[in-house]
Amino acid sequence: MWIPRKYDETLKSLSAQFPAVAVTGARQVGKTSLVQHAFPNINYISLDLPAVAAQAEKNPDAFFRSHGLPLIIDEVQYAPSLFRYVKSIVDTDRKPGRFLLTGSQVFPLMEGLSESLAGRCGVLNIMNLSAEELHSFAGKNSFNEGAFLFSGGYPELHARPDLDRHFWYSAYLTTYLERDVRNILNVGSLRDFDRFLRAVAVRTAQILSYSDLARDVGVAPNTAKKWISVLQASGQVFLLEPYFRNISKRLVKSPKLYMCDTGLAAFLMGFENWQAVERHSAVGALWETHVVMEAVKFFASRGLNVPIWFWRTAGGDEVDLIIERDGRVTAIECKYAEVVNEASFKGLDVFTGEYGPKNIEARYVACRTPMSYSHNEGITAIPGSRLFEYLQQN
Repeated sequence: MWIPRKYDETLKSLSAQFPAVAVTGARQVGKTSLVQHAFPNINYISLDLPAVAAQAEKNPDAFFRSHGLPLIIDEVQYAPSLFRYVKSIVDTDRKPGRFLLTGSQVFPLMEGLSESLAGRCGVLNIMNLSAEELHSFAGKNSFNEGAFLFSGGYPELHARPDLDRHFWYSAYLTTYLERDVRNILNVGSLRDFDRFLRAVAVRTAQILSYSDLARDVGVAPNTAKKWISVLQASGQVFLLEPYFRNISKRLVKSPKLYMCDTGLAAFLMGFENWQAVERHSAVGALWETHVVMEAVKFFASRGLNVPIWFWRTAGGDEVDLIIERDGRVTAIECKYAEVVNEASFKGLDVFTGEYGPKNIEARYVACRTPMSYSHNEGITAIPGSRLFEYLQQN
């Protein structure tokens, strides 16, 4: 079952402009399916098979004679020398759309692109399914918010509802640790890295502290920093930087840490059903993670830079999400509640006082309300899972 992706038109536009396009992203977010669906008539080959990767690496002439052009090359990072050969082909003929390259291990993929294909290759980072995509696919009345937060956005879990979520995430985690982490890092103990992953998950939507993470897992702070960079590069975590346009107040300078998928976060936290999540204090952090990642996915799917930040003072006043476009700011607070009150507006009010209302496009509280409604303070409560509708307006 194919769930239409919002990346489709962006991918086609990049392919119409560049001789090569690289599609990156975490494992199982649908890179291969997207490329094959967008370009059904282009030959496809995967270097996931060792024999094929060996031919591409050692005899690229024979490899390209066998498969021709244009060509989709999946898991291209398994044949690093192929990048130089692609460069020579592209330099001979800059016709757009000759190569579509995909890869899950972002470090070696981007290294190959930067060394050999800089300026010749468009890059599109794919993320897992968004609420926007599922709303379009299933219809507004069929979207189950709690089920989405608990199951996450990996396409296979939605295309095949018969899959056991626990077994799927267990297998995913094993594959990620064995294939990506071992290849990217010389990790002495995958057990330590597994504990690190779980420590990261319970900190989603919190200010990132490398020293706290390192202490809880029993590794050095520099190791924690290196491991976070691997999680970030492999599409498992997103670091949201603080907003600094006005520095008259002492602002928090560390980024906030978010798991990219709420389903994986809930699995790593040990939750077995959504009811257990709802009863737990972590539900607010998972909700905030959901809303922030919806904003990230909105811009990423359109091939745009992600113009988002958070704002927090040392005194604790905070706005969860700041979106700045064309010099105008949209400020969003995230609350896991159906009805919000004035207590939810404090951070938005302090931020407005600091930056001035004339610079602010809109102020929202992204909550679980089924329909938007306005408050006297000029703040609108909006359905968090329909954030994309309000981003389209502003």
